[in-house]
Amino acid sequence: MPLWNAYRDDVVFSFRKQKELAEKAMSQVADEIFFRKPGEHSNSIAIIVKHVAGNLLSRWTDFLTTDGDKPTRDRDAEFVIGPGDTRARLLAAWEAAWSQLFRAIESLQEGDALATVTIRGEAHSVLQAIHRSLSHTSYHVGQIVYLARLLKTDGWQWITIAPGQSKQHQAGYLKSNA
Repeated sequence: MPLWNAYRDDVVFSFRKQKELAEKAMSQVADEIFFRKPGEHSNSIAIIVKHVAGNLLSRWTDFLTTDGDKPTRDRDAEFVIGPGDTRARLLAAWEAAWSQLFRAIESLQEGDALATVTIRGEAHSVLQAIHRSLSHTSYHVGQIVYLARLLKTDGWQWITIAPGQSKQHQAGYLKSNA
């Protein structure tokens, strides 16, 4: 497999894992928790979902040909929950944004890797823009998982290795690889 294809597949895998982590965490919380801000200067899961959806859609629409921060994007509005921002609508926007990201990345060819794209007028190679987006998205996925775990006080199902279970987990994969 050519190096570019391996890299692109790995990036897609990494983004899919981040999406999966966030969705596993969100699936465990009721609407009351989904929309709850844990403090005055904090964001709710809903706000983070709205922001990530807005960011990904802007960054990955016409990725190679237009600035990643589209003039139609209202970033400030991403941090405000309005009356029309139901969980279903926010998750539909989330899904549409992720679909756009995957379409855009999967369409990239090896010759695109060092092409220049802009984000807020700043030049990036395609590789830099991919890493910028992955690190930004991972940061917010971590927030979603943390908030879900913090605010759901009972019945949390661990989506990573549960505390105190590392040795059991390791024994399981060592046994299966023997």
